[in-house]
Amino acid sequence: MDQDLSLILAKIIETSNNNITITDDKGIILFSNPNHWTMYGLEADAYIGKSVYELEENGVLSPSINALVLKEKKEVRVLQQTTSGRVVMSTGYPIFNKEGSLQCVVSYSQDQTEIVKLQEQYDQLQVKMEGFQTEVEELREKEASHHPLLFRSESMQHIFATLHRIAATDASILFLGESGVGKSTLARHIHNQSERHKQPFIEVNCSTIPETLFESEMFGYEPGSFTGAHKNGKKGLIEQADQGTLFLDEIGELPLAIQVKLLKVLQEKKFMRVGGKEEKQVDFRLITATNQPLKEMVDQGTFRFDLYYRLNVIPIKIPPLKERQDDITILLQHYLQLMNEKYKTAKKLAPTTYDLLHHYEWPGNVREMENVIERLVLTIEEPTILPHHLPSEINNATHDYAAQPITNVMPQTEIRDLKEAVEHVEIQLLSRAQSECKTTYEMAKYLGISQPSVIYKMKKYKDRLPS
Repeated sequence: MDQDLSLILAKIIETSNNNITITDDKGIILFSNPNHWTMYGLEADAYIGKSVYELEENGVLSPSINALVLKEKKEVRVLQQTTSGRVVMSTGYPIFNKEGSLQCVVSYSQDQTEIVKLQEQYDQLQVKMEGFQTEVEELREKEASHHPLLFRSESMQHIFATLHRIAATDASILFLGESGVGKSTLARHIHNQSERHKQPFIEVNCSTIPETLFESEMFGYEPGSFTGAHKNGKKGLIEQADQGTLFLDEIGELPLAIQVKLLKVLQEKKFMRVGGKEEKQVDFRLITATNQPLKEMVDQGTFRFDLYYRLNVIPIKIPPLKERQDDITILLQHYLQLMNEKYKTAKKLAPTTYDLLHHYEWPGNVREMENVIERLVLTIEEPTILPHHLPSEINNATHDYAAQPITNVMPQTEIRDLKEAVEHVEIQLLSRAQSECKTTYEMAKYLGISQPSVIYKMKKYKDRLPS
């Protein structure tokens, strides 16, 4: 090599930010960065003129990238483990002369130790996260077992009759209704009643996943698809739901680009991971839910009409809690009992407190009720929850409501027989309660007695009560 050219090349390598090593066709080191060998725990420039085969034999290079290139006569990339515990990524390139003979090898090395450690930490976190997800799923199932589906209203009875008829099918269901009415609970109920109940139930809240991550989360990705991707790739939520049920809550928040891909999956039962080259077959039952007017969104062009009609096979509108007065009664009793058991307390609702809660419109529906009862049980020291303990939003919303006093129940004529007087009062009170309440459960609360007692007394006085 020309001496001037050799000096120039040596200076370039010396001042380069990369770790460069050049060997001849015999594996003798011609040029190398001064700091290159510090990764291997050696002094700088100590191995100029040495053979890479000798260094490999002594365990300094394990393996030698230049030796591999000399053997393979093509580009080679390897991870090296150094005696100092470092991890080095080395890439070697062969250089051929005009006659086609291998003349020398140029290799570049980068210290990957910290990156490998970060990857290992990431893998450990992934394992922990999978463990946490399993625990969360188990807790959800346990929690679900303590939260039976409670209803008494005629509207919910019709809904459950419909759900019972379609549970065994694979028809797509679209739950419509305000936030907090229990759409996710109903979706899980459908799954548990279906033939897929032993397979996964994957719940996805479309409003909580950033649009930039949606595709990789929904469809998964192959190893090395993008910076930070897991080395083994990752199953997407659609793939995880294979053979089971995929529940997409807040479907109205689904980005248009993902709507197209989801439609393709529903039509063809196939999908492709991000960075993948082969389509995968998938089979799942789809349940969706939204509190948004999808039909209006279709008219406005913010939701695809073809996807809308795919989802809208069996639409089920869940009425808000304020339209299900019969359900409020049983749910208040249920959540109070549930929270008392959960926190080992014995709190009670005063009759006036119960009336205020019963006449509150519950804009947050069942979810709000559960949260309010839990807050009251935890924060009130007294054994009985009184009206002034209620949150201000409930007191303010129900300030116009006041229980009407029960008066004028005594007979106008003189009665000397105590039994006759008691019966007269009971009939008057039952009659008043019957006109004010819709169910015997409400009558029981109105009168301050048990529901079986109401039924007993109504049978006792059936001929003397107004029909």
